[in-house]
Amino acid sequence: MELRQRLRELAKFESPDAPVVSLYLNTEWADEQQRERVRIFLKNALAEARARAWADPDDLDWVERQGRALIEREAFEGANGAVLFACRAANLREVTPLRVPFDDTFVVDARAHVRPLAGIIDDTPPTLVVFIDGASARLIALDPTGVAGEAELQSEVLPRHKAGGWAMLAQSRYQRHILEHREQHFEAVATAITAWAERYQVRHLVLAGEPRAVASLRKHLPETLVARIVGTVPGARHENPATIAERAAHVVARVEQQTDEIGAEQALAEAMGGGPAVAGVEATVGAVNRNAVQHLYVLGTFREPGAVCQACGALQRGVHFTCPFCGRATRTTELGEALVERVLASGGEVTTLEQHRPLADRGGLAARLRYAA
Repeated sequence: MELRQRLRELAKFESPDAPVVSLYLNTEWADEQQRERVRIFLKNALAEARARAWADPDDLDWVERQGRALIEREAFEGANGAVLFACRAANLREVTPLRVPFDDTFVVDARAHVRPLAGIIDDTPPTLVVFIDGASARLIALDPTGVAGEAELQSEVLPRHKAGGWAMLAQSRYQRHILEHREQHFEAVATAITAWAERYQVRHLVLAGEPRAVASLRKHLPETLVARIVGTVPGARHENPATIAERAAHVVARVEQQTDEIGAEQALAEAMGGGPAVAGVEATVGAVNRNAVQHLYVLGTFREPGAVCQACGALQRGVHFTCPFCGRATRTTELGEALVERVLASGGEVTTLEQHRPLADRGGLAARLRYAA
């Protein structure tokens, strides 16, 4: 199942019989000391959960086994992190590897803790990295979990002679034959890219290789794919594909950050101008309660106490014991997590920004709406 769709399902998930254990582990480390810090984090979190009887002991045991396997690189060796959800009573136990690092987090609650995962998925859209030269190509499809697909294309094009005889062949049919085959090579690669872009629902395209080869490939790509090219990176045929993919991932990260900042600024401007957007905590909570939010922008540091009605599901800012809409009892919640869950469950999008001064000035929340407020 596509991870974004799974995220929406988890946002709707609630276990009435037993709590859900959510664990985010950062498995990107440069030395053994960093690995040991992750071991200690997991050990302490599980010890506290067991001492306070927060969760089903079987779920905690399962999380411990899976966490240790990740830390010792016995599972998902190439991942830089992983998220685990466990609730035996609801038949929920899953591990998802992720290609980007994040903060270690351990949460036990009635619902799966999805806010960090939502931010990771938003920051790592499906991307196709293409290395190209005059006789070969490599396609690497990236998604939030890592490499979703990889293929190498090899042409039968003969290489250009570096010395001796090339000048004499310059006007010959032989050289024209080679050049024609090179064009056929670029056309074949472009066809493969088109198919892979559809298969993996690619949002971004990053090209790698010498400038001349990259320029030749661009000429053969349809305009719809050229529009998705967000940058180029150096690359050579002898390089490890993972190295090229990492360069491309940095390009995509910069593009996504810029896109997120522009989106938040546009939402704030529309809210100030009376358009289909809201800004500020109270206005955003109200829009979420109406299921009117199409795209939520939230600062990663936003944390506030909140309450959710156990009957109608209405959210409130602050601590309340009764719902102002139906008068029924409420339960406490972390407002940021609850807003993210509600927007995802209703089919909306969520963007998390680590820093954004204009958004911070409005309380850390803004949203574009499906219809005018």
